[in-house]
Amino acid sequence: MQFLKILFWCLLAFLAAIFTIGNWTNVQIKLWGGLIAEVNLPLLLFVVFLLGLLPTMAYYQAVRWRLRQRLTTAQNAVETLRATAAVPAPRLAADPEPLPVAAHAIPPASIPTAVPPGGA
Repeated sequence: MQFLKILFWCLLAFLAAIFTIGNWTNVQIKLWGGLIAEVNLPLLLFVVFLLGLLPTMAYYQAVRWRLRQRLTTAQNAVETLRATAAVPAPRLAADPEPLPVAAHAIPPASIPTAVPPGGA
């Protein structure tokens, strides 16, 4: 895979060199106050490319930084929740004698019964 990456970048550099050699002409740029700047076309295209790329990269890095901050905050919150959940609750003293359950403690009306489908 590394070989393919190197091959891709070499091919891209070769195409850029061919483009530069084929378009090595001067371009006149009219500036304020009647000034005229003569700039090579490949240099002008490179500068325009950077003018579009740099703000986009700055925005991308800002978004990545913000997402890293949010992820760190969420991970810290999870760690604190796990730490508080890991602490066992204090044990209550057990009753010395359990209370006896009377046979008639549950009224017959509260015992669940199965109802056949369709009413009845």
